[in-house]
Order: sequence, then C-alpha cells, then structure tokens
Amino acid sequence: MRAVTAAPLTPESARRGLLLGALGVVIFALTFPMTRLAVGPADAPQLPPAFVTAGRAAGAGLLSVAYLLATRAPWPQRRHLLTLLLSALGTVVGFPLGIALALREVPAMHAAVVTGILPLATAAIAALALRQRASAGFWACAVLGCGLVLAYAALQGGGALSSADGWLLLAVVSAAGGYVAGARLAAEWPAEQVISWVLVLSLPFTAPLAWLWWPDAPAAASAWGGFAYVTLFSMWLGFFAWYRGLALGGTLRVSQVQLLQPFLALLFAVPVLGEPFEASTLVFALAVLATVVIGKKMPVAAVAPPASARSPAEVTQ
Repeated sequence: MRAVTAAPLTPESARRGLLLGALGVVIFALTFPMTRLAVGPADAPQLPPAFVTAGRAAGAGLLSVAYLLATRAPWPQRRHLLTLLLSALGTVVGFPLGIALALREVPAMHAAVVTGILPLATAAIAALALRQRASAGFWACAVLGCGLVLAYAALQGGGALSSADGWLLLAVVSAAGGYVAGARLAAEWPAEQVISWVLVLSLPFTAPLAWLWWPDAPAAASAWGGFAYVTLFSMWLGFFAWYRGLALGGTLRVSQVQLLQPFLALLFAVPVLGEPFEASTLVFALAVLATVVIGKKMPVAAVAPPASARSPAEVTQ
C-alpha cells in the first residue's frame, strides 16, 4: 500500500464521521444476539455456522449487485483488487465465521466482552497500514478503554479463556484488518460502493457455499429472523455508515467509538435473548464513553475526506 498523505480534518467532517461511526456501531452491536438467534446454542442448534457465514454474505452480495447496477457504479481498477480481497477476507469470511462458531459455545455477552479489544486492534493496524500518527494521549485513551472492557470481562467471568475464545480473537484480527482495508478504499469511493464491491467480488465463493451448506433440518422462525438481520444490516447497510464514518473522521479516531459496541450488545441481548441485565454494564459503558470523548480531543494526523466520501453540500463549500 502507498502511504496516505496526512491532512487536517475539518471539525464538521470529524463530527459527521463520529456520528456515522456511532450509527454503524449500533447496527453492529445487534450482530451478536442476532447471530446467537441464528445459530442457536450447542444443545439446541438452529442454522449451521458455516451456512450463516456464507449465506449472509451471499444474500448481501445479491443486494449489492442490484445497488451497483441501479447507481451505475464504475468498476474497480486492478490496483484496488488486493485491497478489496483483504477487506473481503476480514469482513466477509474471518469475522462472521469466527463469531458464528464461537456463539455456538458461549453466550452473546461473553462474545461481546472478548471482542471489546477490536477498536484497539483496528487503531493499531491503521497506524501501521495507513502510516497515521497519533499522540500519546490518544493511545493512552485507547488502552484505557480497552482495559475497562477487559476489566468488565474479568468481573463478569468472561475474562477466563474458553475453547471459543480462539475463534473470537480470530474474528477480532480479521475485522480490524478488513475495516482498515475498507476505510482505505472509502477514501477514494463512496462507502456504499466499497462494501458492495467487496460482497459482489465474493459472490463466486459465497453463493455456491451457501447453497452447499443450506440447512437440511428445519429451523425456528427466530433463527431465520436473526439470519435476515445479519444479512441486511450487519453485512451490508451497517458498512454504509461505518466505512463513510471512518473515511470522514479518520480511522484511528472513529474506530474508538466501537469501544461502546460490547456494552450495546449486552444491552440488546436482554430483550432479544432474555439474558439478565446488571447495573455494572451501565457503569462500565459510561466509563468507556468517557474515554471515547476524551480521546476525541487528542491530536491525530488523520486523512482528509475526499469528495467521494462527502455530501454534495460539503463538496460545494
């Protein structure tokens, strides 16, 4: 990858980037309980994890075909193919498969707290791949936020390693790499086209695998509902907001908003899965939010958003 030339972001772009990133995080937070609904626990399995992984990507890929045709989006250039592949490996294969396999063995709350290190992993990979430089204060906030997440996991008993934690760690590394690759592309294209091309180029692999792994046994309506959510929102629409937010606000800075994702997932697990809510969840969520707010004020050498990532009003200013 070529180095990205750093340029200051406008306050308006930074604000919009954080808001869009937060919207993406809310959508992604529901992925854990919805995937748990789709695959079911080990003692009452529903849809196979392999089918959920391939099927959600194939379904979103078909939606992407329609979207790209309707918008007459240009074809990606040859120099973009490697980055598209890296994004696909992370967001289409690694993260969904790791989460689906892990959620057969552990509750959604356990998966949520373990994957709380994702923002720090994303920031670290972004700093290396995009050659962005952040202040010591920014890294201190990122490490503190990560520490709070891990402390919460330890207090809840989720900090102890289980056989599923390896899949969760694989999911974290995969997602972080995929996010950074996608954010790099979103600096050149509209975010909607980035995730759509990632999914379309994956279709020759995901569609046959989804057909091959189509479940033989019937599944509950709730399982298919969870599958529909992770297909439409987690795999597609959520990235519209997330990639655009990363491009507008800077990958290092906006990635830290995802520190709130584990706690949102815990809260969503209460109505969706009936998992118990504890007051400590809110306390830790507010503490993590404080690290995000403070980190937002720390200097980061971020990339200025291109015209493709901005609204028409911003471009004409």
